[in-house]
Amino acid sequence: MSIPMEPDAAAAVAGPAVVSALGARAGVNDSRPVVDLFASKFHRPLVRPGTVRRSLLIERLARGDSRPIVSVVAPSGYGKTTVLSQWADLNGRAFAWVSVDETDNDPKVLLRYVAEALDKVEPISERVFDALTSPGSSIPGSVMPRLGSAFWSMSAPVALVLDDVHMLRNSECRAALSVLADHVPGGSRLVLAGQARLPLRIARLRAEGRIMEIGPADLSLTLGEAASLLRDAGVAVGEEDVAKLYRQTEGWPAGLYLAALYLKEGGSLAEAAGSFGGADRFVSEYMESEFLARISRGHRVFLTQTAVLERMSGPLCEAVLERPGSAATLAALARSNVLLVPLDRRQEWFRYHHLFGDMLLAELHRREPDLLPVLRRRAARWCLHNDLPEAALEYCIAAGDVDAAAELVGMLAVPTYQQGRVITVLGWFRWLDNRGGIAGHPMVAVMAGLISALTARPVESGRWADAVDRWQNGDASQPGDPPAEAWAAALRAVICRHGVEQMHADAEEAARRFAAQGIRHPIPTLLRGIACVLSGDLDGGDAALEDAVSAADVAFAPDVLAVALAERSLLAVTRNQWDRAQVLSDQARTSLRLRGTEQSYVTSLVRAAGARIALHRGDVAAARQELVSAQRLRSELTYALPHIAVQARIELARVHLALTDLAGARTLMREIDELLRRRPGLGILVGQAEGLRAQLSKQHGPSTPGASALTAAELRLLPLLSTHLSFPQIAAEMSLSPNTVKSQAYSLYPKLAASTRNQAVTRARELGLLEG
Repeated sequence: MSIPMEPDAAAAVAGPAVVSALGARAGVNDSRPVVDLFASKFHRPLVRPGTVRRSLLIERLARGDSRPIVSVVAPSGYGKTTVLSQWADLNGRAFAWVSVDETDNDPKVLLRYVAEALDKVEPISERVFDALTSPGSSIPGSVMPRLGSAFWSMSAPVALVLDDVHMLRNSECRAALSVLADHVPGGSRLVLAGQARLPLRIARLRAEGRIMEIGPADLSLTLGEAASLLRDAGVAVGEEDVAKLYRQTEGWPAGLYLAALYLKEGGSLAEAAGSFGGADRFVSEYMESEFLARISRGHRVFLTQTAVLERMSGPLCEAVLERPGSAATLAALARSNVLLVPLDRRQEWFRYHHLFGDMLLAELHRREPDLLPVLRRRAARWCLHNDLPEAALEYCIAAGDVDAAAELVGMLAVPTYQQGRVITVLGWFRWLDNRGGIAGHPMVAVMAGLISALTARPVESGRWADAVDRWQNGDASQPGDPPAEAWAAALRAVICRHGVEQMHADAEEAARRFAAQGIRHPIPTLLRGIACVLSGDLDGGDAALEDAVSAADVAFAPDVLAVALAERSLLAVTRNQWDRAQVLSDQARTSLRLRGTEQSYVTSLVRAAGARIALHRGDVAAARQELVSAQRLRSELTYALPHIAVQARIELARVHLALTDLAGARTLMREIDELLRRRPGLGILVGQAEGLRAQLSKQHGPSTPGASALTAAELRLLPLLSTHLSFPQIAAEMSLSPNTVKSQAYSLYPKLAASTRNQAVTRARELGLLEG
């Protein structure tokens, strides 16, 4: 059940400062949701004329070292990016570059940039992008195996550089980099640069001789390079003075550069030597105040106030500062020093060097703290008016502007979810919820409820549904929100907490409200069709589902289309219309494949229909393959989608039973019983479950648990076993106790005929339960 935006709203997400990288892809997937990528993140920063050439380091990097991993770790101001850019300029191999920032703390976002960077060097498999843009795909289960394979299969050596990886706090992002390190092809390099310890198993890589480590001592300038830096900066000092500055700064490039700027402004050598060295050089009060005090007031205001910007252009600076000439000031600063890092080849967009940006922002916070939210609101307003709504949202969040952020989340949540960026969307919801930003914005709560239901988060879905109910049953004097009321009815029908009759009533209400508001979406028709079927009205259900198919095809709602087709296929099975069932099943499968959404909560239902049909035609091998495909994504079906979750399991259990796989059938039966305990009023499914239970009770053959008997919880755990995460780390990732994770792991090992974690992963891959 997808929830796409109206076309005009979807179009507003793209903007002039971003590139829609998928739009140019040929083939069947052209219609899938487009992901907007900042083109500047693929460009390595330009090496400025006059920049000190780090010849020794570049020679060390370029000499053909066989170690596939390069770690460049040092505090800010050591020239990590500059060294890597100089290496790229002189090296013969291809470079794929990604500049990491805060917005990459969503694994789908980070890995999408990695995939696009590699694709720019050499086209990689479209299946990688299918997994990345599917909301239901697993990072360890499908994205990383496909991306790792694509990297490993590249035909020519490439250096994949990820700069500023210390920005990554998300555990899935950090785990993904560790997996990527195991897939570097011969002759290629994975280069990770950051300010803190990298998310890699460094000790293991050292023992295996697979990592080259570059640290502060390697990045410190030599005395000769220090003299060159001062000379190129236009500072005339003698050899003894150079040596003194060099000793005080210990070769720290940023300290030497700041000293040069200070000396150019008339400062004394003694003060420069004392201020830009030592343990406190990163937070020096001098850097925050005295340096700024010596430049012109106009430049000081510009520097401190534009430090609130993640990226800056002339027009954006003009809007934020509300000072004529700001664009000219930006251009002048860009020409005169390295406080600014250019982000594009035309040098229209810049950011501050991290060290200087932090220093300037600290100065603004110290002197004018009340001005920060004002400046950020101006930045948000400019971004919104220039078709950059997500950047506007980030500035609203930074400014603490809850109402404005809620409005933007309402506009961005659905297209962002459709791009597979579930972590990003859930982060927005969480931020708003923590600040009481949901009460006045019911549509956000409705979206949160629907997205949580579709992404196997039943507890969160129920909590959001409760919030919607409180809003609808609250103060009648409050202004209404008709679109939110329409979608609220759809949400109630989706999660079906009060039985099939109420589901049918909610679906009818949603249809009326959608029509009244001019909302063109097939979800009410689909839900009405499912409710009819569950009520025993098969003819009425089939007619509504047929209408849902037609509407979903027009509205580009691939999940709705696949569900409706799969439901109609199973209805045809019920009526013994096997040829018709095959056609509808094939159409459902094609719908998911053509739109790159094969990894979805819908998959298990589609595969269940395929398994029933394959078994009827006597193709046992095909039926077993359908069961495996359904099994991989069965954990995505929870009591937040109870009708589909129970129905898919009943159909799958019937196939297992027909194949005399009692262990698999009984596992599914236990899950069905648990779902019906939570959602008892599911109409004809209750009777079907009773019949299945009775059949199983009569079976007394051997039922030794095998791979088919893996529970939904064990299937959810299985992909994480293929990562380098420890059991405690996996537990934190899954919000479970370490003992629970360990118990589930030890339960699934024998089902896979394994005694260790590695054996279990290998066996799961052989069986098709894991990719890779």
